[in-house]
Amino acid sequence: MFLTLVTFLPLVAAGILAFIPKENEETIKQTALAFAVADFLLSLQLWADFDLTTHKMQFEFNVPWIETWGINYHVGIDGISLLLYIMTTFLTAISILASWEVKKYIKEYMMAMLALGTGMLGVFVALDFFLFYFFWEFQLVPMYIIIGVWGGPRRIYAAVKFFLYTAVGSLLMLVAIIWIYFIVQDKTGVYTTDLMYITQRLDIPLSTQKWLFMAFFMAFAIKVPMFPFHTWLPDAHVEAPTAGSVILAGVLLKMGTYGFLRFNLPLFPHASNEFLPLIAALSIIGIIYGALVSMVQEDLKKLIAYSSVSHLGFVMLGIFAFNHYGLEGALLQNLNHGLSTGALFLIVGMIYDRRHTRLIKEFGGLSKQMPKYAICFMIITFSSIGLPGLNGFVGEFLVLLGIFQVNLMYAALATSGVIFAACYMLWMFQRVMFQELKNPENMKLPDLNFRELVLLVPIIVLCFWIGLYPQPVIKTFDASVAHLVDQVNPKNFAPGGAVHAELKPGHAANGKSEVKE
Repeated sequence: MFLTLVTFLPLVAAGILAFIPKENEETIKQTALAFAVADFLLSLQLWADFDLTTHKMQFEFNVPWIETWGINYHVGIDGISLLLYIMTTFLTAISILASWEVKKYIKEYMMAMLALGTGMLGVFVALDFFLFYFFWEFQLVPMYIIIGVWGGPRRIYAAVKFFLYTAVGSLLMLVAIIWIYFIVQDKTGVYTTDLMYITQRLDIPLSTQKWLFMAFFMAFAIKVPMFPFHTWLPDAHVEAPTAGSVILAGVLLKMGTYGFLRFNLPLFPHASNEFLPLIAALSIIGIIYGALVSMVQEDLKKLIAYSSVSHLGFVMLGIFAFNHYGLEGALLQNLNHGLSTGALFLIVGMIYDRRHTRLIKEFGGLSKQMPKYAICFMIITFSSIGLPGLNGFVGEFLVLLGIFQVNLMYAALATSGVIFAACYMLWMFQRVMFQELKNPENMKLPDLNFRELVLLVPIIVLCFWIGLYPQPVIKTFDASVAHLVDQVNPKNFAPGGAVHAELKPGHAANGKSEVKE
């Protein structure tokens, strides 16, 4: 029940805001922030009580929901999802605090942000196919509204594009879920959508695995986004308000990589191995393409958006390395990207609030006028390019170590992305922060205020902590990664392409298995 409380608390908070008069803007903001911070603190208790020695789901809650169809309300968390879950509560609180400058429809904005929080959290804990799909679709609506109402001049175009891209992928995933649903019914005579039961016991022939893999792949590749399914991302980032960009980069993109870890690898392990060359090729293209396109951007937000395409390519390479180093590096880099890129969008939002432009050519010499801003910007920039001592280095190092064990050519090409990242990030930083302070509009800019420091300092502390002492983070998903590596090991595949497992009759329609191992 505790996991359910943490998941739905933001939605409850949104309901409470509905009863506060819209004229009480400060009360609305403070109430939303209080609930978001409380939710983050509650989520930390999950980490404190988490058993690091097992890969099994913890804090499970499983009750019948739609019994006729075998659908349960089944939630739980493991090492793969725990830190993504906590990062979601953290960035939700950060995003609400970053929204203090929102001027219109404040009540509706805060309600949308809180509802989005529940949608995102639900994705990371759902252990039933139907429940997962419900949360997956639910979080689209508030993000669509946030971009479409509070975004930039082309906000409607960006919001519709974001929604259509994601919805098309979601429909393909729905077809695959229904297909699996009937495969289970055909083998057992009962209907169930229980993810854990299906993952542990269902044998799917390789020919079927390939089709199902591709359906899930489309949904998750669009969300990551992988090349060439990335074209919605720059528009969404540029037009979204600052907090929307933070959530997009920090959480929504991670739903795609999480989907591969939760569904594609354990459900279709043989197909995952078969598609390794394709995934690797697309990931490497994304790494290099995203970096090269970032180099020529004149808009700060677009530059950071395309850098996400490059950074997430590293995460995908780590996932499909199918070894301990690669998977741990991918999970760590998921967190790193959420923190570093989320902070970069905050930094760009802060300067946009002052100058109402994001064009690099409009700046120069800001370090003289805004020294605190320059220090924070510098640290986050170094974090993003993977400077040793900061969080980005550890994740990229593990990913490259994992992929070197698979294919030297993949590793060599991916390494070029590290070099390119240093080029475009440092060049951008140099043009914005240094050179001559000659634009009159930049000479009166105020430095960071207390609220803005409260936004950035916790992220900077986390960047140093993970970079200097990543062990607590790595140990959190160590057991789950070891189990996942075992699941995708070809030695465990049956001759026909399915995993060695047996699905026997006796599975109750409510999702509770009575099958003996």
